[in-house]
Amino acid sequence: MGTYFNPSNEGYQQAVNSMIYIDKTPMIDILNKKLLTEEKCISVSHARRFGKSQAARMIDAYYSKGCDSEELFSKLKISGSPDFKKHLNKYNVIHLDISSFLDDYTDNLVYEIKRHIFSEFEEIYPDIDYGKSTASILKQVYDKSEVLVEGKPVKTPFIIIIDEWDCVIREFSDRPDIIHEYLQFLHSLFKSDESQKFLALGYITGILPIKKIKKESALNNFIEYTMLDSAELTSYFGFTEDEVENLCKKYGMNMDSVKEWYNGYLINKNHMYNPNSVYMAMTRHNLESYWKNTSAFDTINTFITLNFDGLKENITDMLAGKPVYVDVRNFENDLSLISSKDDALTALIHLGYLGYNNEEKTAYIPNYEVKEAYQSALSKGNWREISKSISRCEELLFATIRGDSSKVAELLELSHETYTSVLEYNNENSLSCAITMAYFTAPAYYNVVRELPTGKGFADIVLIPRSDSGNKPAMIIELKWNKDADTAIKQIKEKRYTGNLRGYSKEILLVGVSYDKETRKHECIIECIDNRE
Repeated sequence: MGTYFNPSNEGYQQAVNSMIYIDKTPMIDILNKKLLTEEKCISVSHARRFGKSQAARMIDAYYSKGCDSEELFSKLKISGSPDFKKHLNKYNVIHLDISSFLDDYTDNLVYEIKRHIFSEFEEIYPDIDYGKSTASILKQVYDKSEVLVEGKPVKTPFIIIIDEWDCVIREFSDRPDIIHEYLQFLHSLFKSDESQKFLALGYITGILPIKKIKKESALNNFIEYTMLDSAELTSYFGFTEDEVENLCKKYGMNMDSVKEWYNGYLINKNHMYNPNSVYMAMTRHNLESYWKNTSAFDTINTFITLNFDGLKENITDMLAGKPVYVDVRNFENDLSLISSKDDALTALIHLGYLGYNNEEKTAYIPNYEVKEAYQSALSKGNWREISKSISRCEELLFATIRGDSSKVAELLELSHETYTSVLEYNNENSLSCAITMAYFTAPAYYNVVRELPTGKGFADIVLIPRSDSGNKPAMIIELKWNKDADTAIKQIKEKRYTGNLRGYSKEILLVGVSYDKETRKHECIIECIDNRE
């Protein structure tokens, strides 16, 4: 039992003992079917805090000969599998977290990784020739592991787990010598002739998909599972909607609110939630942005301020709730090689700052937590005017609730002027976008729906309060240009837009908004009706 060679099950035991633990052990059944096959090399690239490291510790605990995990897993779902005991603690496991080496070692990175592994080998296999190549050393250990089982010689193959494998590629993009040496090391583990004999399973995790590096083939035999397509592994990284709904019932949280804050990653038709954020929300019984405390949100600003045609318009549309088309096919899986709008958006998808709809080929802001991250990032660079407008969104929302129509008109006019530089000003769609942006913080309290079918038509924007929003009124916002705001109010009443809002709140605010194409002046009328009648 070591740190890198045949680790214990303590890390996974702590996860199972945690206040919130979601059983993802059926993933092991999938891995068991890939053992010693041509599908034995697996790469999982997902955004931070999506459960990659916990899965790696689970794999340790199940396969490692350095521990006895039968009791640990006996209460978990995998114990019901016919092959549960067949592979339990039967393999030599190597587990490396590459990021843990970066702070102390640079030029001698690979040398130090090997030194740490082989120092643990030497305690068990002192008579091996450690002067040979990495692949040769592992092959010698494999050969030394031979034992007789029912009169037949059986050797113990390796399962090799590398967490944060791509941090070297990301951190040393300007040092091709380090990257080359590192990839040669990975080649010896996963692609060498010797590895075809000693390797049962290769499992690597990272932030980005595997970068194709010219003349390097260390990882071209890996099957990739990404934020774009996770195939059969999708439900094992992140929390599913059913899992979150069960947690909401257990912890007394409002599912609609949790969904607004943390839902939105649509991967292989599965709605996936960031598990770290859900965990924190449940245990603290408080909805707020937890992910921004663990992620480098300067990354958002780096990409959204790039001077690519259409990028700023696309970001603005997504902030206003509109998905945008993105071509993800040409991204080189390298954050230092962003050369187009599509590259920038694809990078943000892989980093978890955008969701992706694979069927429609569109990107979008996944949830309110991520919207808050953008709000922080927009305070820098050439987005400061938009950031200034967003900073007054809370003021606008409560001015609307108070019925202060003059203040609402003033703030909506500011918002509309702010987006003039990126949107065509004189049409109703740009007004709708500007108003949606003006109510940027409303999702903290409301389900915001654009073009809601209700009554005899479609209401432009509807704000439906959630049960935990503090008895806030529902709102129907109707937009008109070159017509007065009173016309908007009349349309809400005549087309009975209020009909589908019965039961949501005691009051409904009818908000009529108009602007004059020539003067660019905005007018607002707010009328309150009793929703109990």
